[in-house]
Amino acid sequence: MKLLTKLLFVAAALSAPGVGVAAAGEPPPYEIQKGKIRAAVGVPAKATVTVQAKNGWHVNEQAPITLTAKADPGVELPKAKLTRADLTQSTKDAARFELPFTATSAGNKTITAETRFVVCQEEACKPMKETVSLQVEVASTAPAGAAPGKARSKRSKARTQ
Repeated sequence: MKLLTKLLFVAAALSAPGVGVAAAGEPPPYEIQKGKIRAAVGVPAKATVTVQAKNGWHVNEQAPITLTAKADPGVELPKAKLTRADLTQSTKDAARFELPFTATSAGNKTITAETRFVVCQEEACKPMKETVSLQVEVASTAPAGAAPGKARSKRSKARTQ
């Protein structure tokens, strides 16, 4: 019964305005961790987004958790919405998504990811919504200005001398 009550609370709170806003002066119950992302054109890569609980809160292990992503042109997302089943880490302290993508053109790109999750303490649960920008540095597959034929001819010349 206690679990059902918590789930009903979470469902009602998810539709309430102000989702993800902490009261003034209150320390945030979580942080979103993201790393620097480097990729190469045509090579499958992953962007990581981790929800890390803080200050006596924990990530609710039964409530829905999602990550919905949109990417700049030049970045393909094979699966733009991830759910609990897609988590690569799920503990009371943290939940981590690895968002697969493939870059189709070089340059600096952005993937925007919206996460929805629930953090709890003994006395309360709070639904959260956070949007983060993931900066992706995409290199072409061949180094700029390299001419493979010239590099081989120099090596060949060195061997013959």
